Amino acid sequence: MKQTNYHLFDFLDFDTDLQVNEALWKAYKPTAVAVVDGEIRITVPFQKQLLAADMAADEQAAQVEQTLILRAYGNEMLRLFLDTEKRTASDESEMLQIAPHVKRMTLNAELIDEVWQIRDEQGTLRGELNLKEAVIDFWSDLQPAPQPTIDLTLYPDGNLEKPVRLSAYDHFSPPRYDALPLAYCEKEGTIDRATLSFECKADECFAGTGERFTKMDLSGHTFYLKNQDGQGVNNRRAYKNIPFYLSSRIYGVFYHTSNYCKLSLADHSTRSVQFLNEDSTVDAFLIGGATPERILYNYRSLTGFPTLPPMWSFGIWMSRMTYFSADEVQEICDRLRREKYPCDVIHLDTGWFRTDWLCEWKFNPERFPDPEGFLKGLKEDGYRVSLWQLPYVAQGAEQIDEAKENRYIAPLTKEQERTEGSNFSTLDYAGTIDFTYPKATEWYKGLLKELLDMGVVCIKTDFGENIHMDADYYGMKPEQLNNLYALLYQKAAYEITKDVTGDGIVWARAAWAGCQRYPLHWGGDSASTWDGMAGSVKGGLHFGLSGFGFWSHDVPGFHSLPNFMNSPLDEKVYVRWTQFGVFSSHMRYHGSFKREPWHYPAIAPIVKRWWKLRYRLMPYILEEAKVATESGFPMLRALALHHADDRTVWHIDDEYYFGQEFLVAPVMNAEDKRDVYLPEGEWVNFFTGERHEGGRWLKGVEVPLDMMPVFVKEGAKISIYPDVEPQHTDQMDMAKAEILTIDEKFNGFKF
Repeated sequence: MKQTNYHLFDFLDFDTDLQVNEALWKAYKPTAVAVVDGEIRITVPFQKQLLAADMAADEQAAQVEQTLILRAYGNEMLRLFLDTEKRTASDESEMLQIAPHVKRMTLNAELIDEVWQIRDEQGTLRGELNLKEAVIDFWSDLQPAPQPTIDLTLYPDGNLEKPVRLSAYDHFSPPRYDALPLAYCEKEGTIDRATLSFECKADECFAGTGERFTKMDLSGHTFYLKNQDGQGVNNRRAYKNIPFYLSSRIYGVFYHTSNYCKLSLADHSTRSVQFLNEDSTVDAFLIGGATPERILYNYRSLTGFPTLPPMWSFGIWMSRMTYFSADEVQEICDRLRREKYPCDVIHLDTGWFRTDWLCEWKFNPERFPDPEGFLKGLKEDGYRVSLWQLPYVAQGAEQIDEAKENRYIAPLTKEQERTEGSNFSTLDYAGTIDFTYPKATEWYKGLLKELLDMGVVCIKTDFGENIHMDADYYGMKPEQLNNLYALLYQKAAYEITKDVTGDGIVWARAAWAGCQRYPLHWGGDSASTWDGMAGSVKGGLHFGLSGFGFWSHDVPGFHSLPNFMNSPLDEKVYVRWTQFGVFSSHMRYHGSFKREPWHYPAIAPIVKRWWKLRYRLMPYILEEAKVATESGFPMLRALALHHADDRTVWHIDDEYYFGQEFLVAPVMNAEDKRDVYLPEGEWVNFFTGERHEGGRWLKGVEVPLDMMPVFVKEGAKISIYPDVEPQHTDQMDMAKAEILTIDEKFNGFKF
């Protein structure tokens, strides 16, 4: 559809020819306020509008009253809920995992001078509903008077300097509206969309919304929150959409839905943040807190905290797409040990089945004749094994008849054009495993249990962004399930893995709100290029600002260019991406071309040196990982998490904190130089010991290929493992960790 620059079409998705039986219902001034069971219930009349580009009331249609509910969750969160089908605002959903410390607070309302003041049980002002008539000094009737509206201002954490106000007056002349504070839409007599909008400031910045491969400040963007195969990290598509944003005014909003939805961050109107849900419900948690970290903590208190991955997972993972036999894997593992490359995990991608890509959850009996012995031998040498699979069943799979007969895959409502394999984009499989059906979930867990019992330790829960939309799912409509599917899928794999092995972990690509409970996630199929690396960094930073603690990426990018599978790697990209990997939550080599470092002898010594650094940092990494499970902090932190009052950092997407202490500035160009921004404070180059005063840019910093700009604050204390060169984490005793103090004697860390 071409852009029209009319709100009705471009945001609310009305037919541009106005030939569809549609109707817009706009919220008018509330008529009543009541306190029921400690929550505020606001009676809001909605007025039907004429079907036209410019808005005008259909005065022939009677108004319809709806109830807007306001609840308080603790003293830093409010919930706005409206459902035209009269459903209740439940605290139970797959997305919610409300922490025990979050208690409902009683709200009360008092009408004072035509303003309903909403206070909590401690007397703190949490909202104001203004019923006053706007001041008028009449001069002309050239334009019609504005329609009545709802004027509601909320203070999620009681801070009156951070009002979150519905967009009551975002229009030019009254017919030309650019945002609506509260409205819903009908199509063919059924309510199928609802919208909620908040005012924003001219200089307000936004972040989060999932793994977003774009600039740090998301203002001026509209995102359609529908998970899909991203096919790279340099486009609008997203594997991981999260209906949550963080504002530079230090508040956040979580839209509690799994439906497809649209989020406009000062885009359709620079005066408003607008949300459109493809459902009849508005359900938004407004989240306050004194810092961005506190807002993320509160968000996790609603949707769940990340759990701690096992220690071995923080070691190096080696993979490519793909290894095809036990002999091939053994040869690589032996060489890694022989040449003293530390490594903890070997990942087998699509080639361990009877037929490449044909997922049957069973080892190829010819190429892996003794899988138990194979796995046991690798474990004795310090290697864990991760396996690729996906949540679809192909027509030619061994389990297809069983899956169809028992409804483990959702029955299709029409035939598919293709029946097996994958082309990285469409669902050309026979069916999607139906995780809304408990028996299907248990069946899937049983498939994984056989592998985990053999000695596998991690399942790569690949795909899951898309499901068959032309299928009959047991528990919900496909439109409601598509985004939520990643959560149900990863939860099943995580639970059975933890039950069998004791370690809670998956390696996942898709995500929705709540998936942070089941780490960990990686950034998908990035190009092995400088722009692929830059897109990956951006995605990781926004993902960390969306409630996720752990995130990784394919080192040094997944696919080649221009030939997807066969173009050789750029060796500089390999080194620079390795350095980025060392200062990431998890570090896995993977992709469509040779990934083992000895294939690149000119840079292999540099790579090995950085691998060893990764293991020397292991005590620090484990400490920060624990912090990520107890706070709002991710391991990979945008600078705004520590310097929210520094306006510059809301625009920096190529630097980050790795944990509390390290400020990391990856080099992402072939020129071996970059500009580095240092926030306020005294900074020390971690590798050279050079001192810098912060609050300024370092321009044109030259960085040799074997180095990387990494800074620490004067006075920092960092846990380091002794220089004994362990080959895997089983050889490490964290009691031996040493404290490195960044003081006047520190002249750089040598490795």
